[in-house]
Amino acid sequence: MPKIELLLLAAALGTDAFSLCLGLGLAGMSRRRAEALIFIVFIFHILMPLAGWLAGGLVGRLAGRAAAFVGALVLVYLGARMIYGAAQRREEAVPPVIVLAGLGTILMLGLSVSLDALGVGFTLGVTGGALLETALVIGLVAGLMTAAGFALGRRVGNWAGRWAHLAGGAILVGVGVRLLA
Repeated sequence: MPKIELLLLAAALGTDAFSLCLGLGLAGMSRRRAEALIFIVFIFHILMPLAGWLAGGLVGRLAGRAAAFVGALVLVYLGARMIYGAAQRREEAVPPVIVLAGLGTILMLGLSVSLDALGVGFTLGVTGGALLETALVIGLVAGLMTAAGFALGRRVGNWAGRWAHLAGGAILVGVGVRLLA
């Protein structure tokens, strides 16, 4: 696969993670949890093409759809809580995403935005593409896009305050609904 096509593929696979982390950055997720999610997205975007290649299309589609559904519901829930909290809260209240984003949630969110890479791995297995190089590039680009989403969300969130939390909640709900479709 030509390098430009590989980068475009990796960027397309990283868009869900970027959107998710833009919303979480707007919500004010802690730096430590953000770094954990960046690392998890990076790792999952490497492992998913490998798993797709090994597991094949059918297993990937069945397990992937169930995990994507759960991950999407988590995003919708977190986004709805953010919107409600931003509409109701006083300035000293803690945004719900900060409270709810434990390791299990971070793993589920990272998995949910990485599942589309399973299909890429399956396709690479069928076509004989350079699997390891492709998986590493996909992971690196997704990790960078995740970090960029957090950085942009955090900058806008600090400047826009409560309205940024409303927008972040709407972004999370939108990503979750898109994953459900």
